[in-house]
Amino acid sequence: MQYFNARTGRLPYTFGMLFQSPGPIICKIGFLTVRWYGMMIASGFLLALMAARKLAHKHGLDAEKFVNLALWSFLIGVLGARLYYVSLNIGRFLVNPGEILATWNGGLSIHGGIVGGIIAACIYCKREKLSIPKYLDLLACVIPLAQSVGRWGNFFNSEAYGLPVSENFPLRLFIPPESRPMMYHNSKFFHPTFLYESVYDFALFAFLYFFAYKRLAKYPGLLLCIYITGYSLGRIVIEQIRIDAIASYKGLPVPLLVSAGMLAVALCGMLYTYKRGPESVATTNVPASTGTTVNMAGDDQGQA
Repeated sequence: MQYFNARTGRLPYTFGMLFQSPGPIICKIGFLTVRWYGMMIASGFLLALMAARKLAHKHGLDAEKFVNLALWSFLIGVLGARLYYVSLNIGRFLVNPGEILATWNGGLSIHGGIVGGIIAACIYCKREKLSIPKYLDLLACVIPLAQSVGRWGNFFNSEAYGLPVSENFPLRLFIPPESRPMMYHNSKFFHPTFLYESVYDFALFAFLYFFAYKRLAKYPGLLLCIYITGYSLGRIVIEQIRIDAIASYKGLPVPLLVSAGMLAVALCGMLYTYKRGPESVATTNVPASTGTTVNMAGDDQGQA
């Protein structure tokens, strides 16, 4: 099998597939530096937004209001992701406070982003009198797509990698010496855990978007719980081989502990939502002059 070397573009014959970042910078335009990390995050958001608009139109939700909701969720989610990361590395940022805003170097933790985005979505739905569970379900179906694309930003930054692997390992990621932890300084190749999570997130997106939504949307809130459950399970597994945890507690990576906590909450939410039963279908009669009956089941107005 051939391997891909992003730095040289060469494809010599070898066993397995090798990934090597060409560097974090795409180009410089005057004083502006365009970086792969930001490009991947923005691309993931736009792709997820387009997918969500299509689903919203198909199922009778207000697509334009969802765009506004998504923008607010994205902005507050990025803020939450950065605050979460900074709080777990507070000692480093107290010494170098100027780095707090340097998000282009990485340092966005998805758990903080999920919480921040959900809070922003709830506030927007409440203000616009939209059904919070319905719009959160729609949001949850496309978040994994944004995550799948965004993970490639970690590739270009040479971060979010796993334990060392041999030169014959089928999938391996070359990490430059300056990006390796001291204890693995002599190792060249590592598990491409960014790739594992990217593929897993895309599979989760495909399941939620193409299969689960049309079958489970009648249980408002259930798809959000399934997303959190699915992502948490995947993160718990992948975290076992990652070596770049931002913090640990009693020897356990904080992201693993947070994932376990979110998993427990999501499982309880799934049980409650399913036991509550599907949303009832209500009908309302238009005034007698028309004699028409209107099905209100798809109405997204009102807070559920």
